[in-house]
Amino acid sequence: ITTGQKKTKMEKKKEEKQDSWKDFIYNPRTGEFLGRTAGSWGKRVYLFIYFFFSVLYKFTIRCKFYIYNLFIFFIVFCRLCPCSDIQASFCLSSSSGYNDSIQERNDLCMVGEYTTQDNEPIKKVCQFKRSTLRQCSGLPDPSFGFKEGKPCIIIKLNRVIGLKPEGDPYINCTAKRATSLQMQYFPSEGRLDKMFFPYYGKKSHPDYVQPLVAVKLLFTKEDYNIEQTVECKVEGSNLRNDDERDKFLGRVTFRVKVSE
Repeated sequence: ITTGQKKTKMEKKKEEKQDSWKDFIYNPRTGEFLGRTAGSWGKRVYLFIYFFFSVLYKFTIRCKFYIYNLFIFFIVFCRLCPCSDIQASFCLSSSSGYNDSIQERNDLCMVGEYTTQDNEPIKKVCQFKRSTLRQCSGLPDPSFGFKEGKPCIIIKLNRVIGLKPEGDPYINCTAKRATSLQMQYFPSEGRLDKMFFPYYGKKSHPDYVQPLVAVKLLFTKEDYNIEQTVECKVEGSNLRNDDERDKFLGRVTFRVKVSE
């Protein structure tokens, strides 16, 4: 009898544990699920959704700024200037995409007009010949001006799908110092012709090449051995370049030093 009574008590304890576990999952008397009422769960779900979409919104805004932060950047001739700290780099000297022989296969587009081709299954590519950069093309001078102490800096706009800049965009550079620094632009006046816009994406526009602007810094001997800070901006269009919260929006700043 004693043994039977002990078994009965153990069975009762097991049943009580099962009942308490079931009540924790869902208690029909209080309507609680996992120890919380529907109202309590509703508040937490609301807070979770609010937090999730707040983070998603901020992430989306950051991504948008990131795209435009790369809108204009410094291209380094890495064969001539081993600058390992430059994140965005491009070796024009080793890029065959801009060679005149390849560009001649592309189309001659209307100068000063957008090349709109939304309904075209195969997007044509406008010619941008390397020789357009003249003294900064690397053709007459393989050192791109570095050998003579008057380096060429190549600047381009990042590829942004669907972008159609209004006005007449061009690149303008200034040296951050008391006296002005003489510069030459190629193409003339640093123009970014509208015929190269819009861009339709890598799949639709696989052979697209964006226009380049070369800036030749005409240093004199008085400028040697002094680090020069130069800022280049996109001017003449609706593209922003003066946002104090984003120092890289529509502009780029770089430093150059020519040593004797």
